[in-house]
Amino acid sequence: MQRINTMAKKRILVVDDHPLTRKGLCDAIGTQPDLMVCGEAEAWRQALKLIHALQPDIVLLDLNLTDGNGWDLLRHLEAEGIQTPVLVVSVCDEEVYAPRLLQSGAKGYLMKDAPVVKVLESIRKILDGHIAVSNTMASRLIQTATQRSGKSYSASELDQLSNRELQVFELLRQGKSSRDIAECMGVSQKTIGTYKARLMEKCGVRTTPELLARIQAPANESPSPEP
Repeated sequence: MQRINTMAKKRILVVDDHPLTRKGLCDAIGTQPDLMVCGEAEAWRQALKLIHALQPDIVLLDLNLTDGNGWDLLRHLEAEGIQTPVLVVSVCDEEVYAPRLLQSGAKGYLMKDAPVVKVLESIRKILDGHIAVSNTMASRLIQTATQRSGKSYSASELDQLSNRELQVFELLRQGKSSRDIAECMGVSQKTIGTYKARLMEKCGVRTTPELLARIQAPANESPSPEP
């Protein structure tokens, strides 16, 4: 049974670009005797400032933010040596993104359709020093770890992508233009063009329409974490 200390509520920063989603998470957390929301943010730069100012015990992080991607926040936290644990809650396919985000420093990953009780359970699990993922993802991670020790492991196309290429992949999947992606990632459209060229090469296509068609196709395999 979860032991609850009402004298020292754990402080949570909620980072999501959708106001209704933030409200739902904040309302759910607010009903818990051992948890409280200490702040909200819709952008990773805003969240980084709040982490410095508020020093939350944990961050709930969406990947798609108004000024880019939640990956940017994880990268800056690592660069600054900030140890605040992060639970990613996203619509992005956990089979593709969970291993990468865990490799990038996140302590947990859940899909946004996870029950609220699972989100609260995962928050407490991470606060207790554990990794939190869905039961399905936990099984796949164990399977992947086992396969990596053998010689027969075969990576899917998405495994070949760098984290930045995977970000471009996801934004293209969402229907964003090269200009929008450049603004989100804080780079030039020329750089995005380079990323798209790499994606086309790695996905085995020659044109942007073919790339978009490939991106819309579901992934068939669980990706392996990058070494």
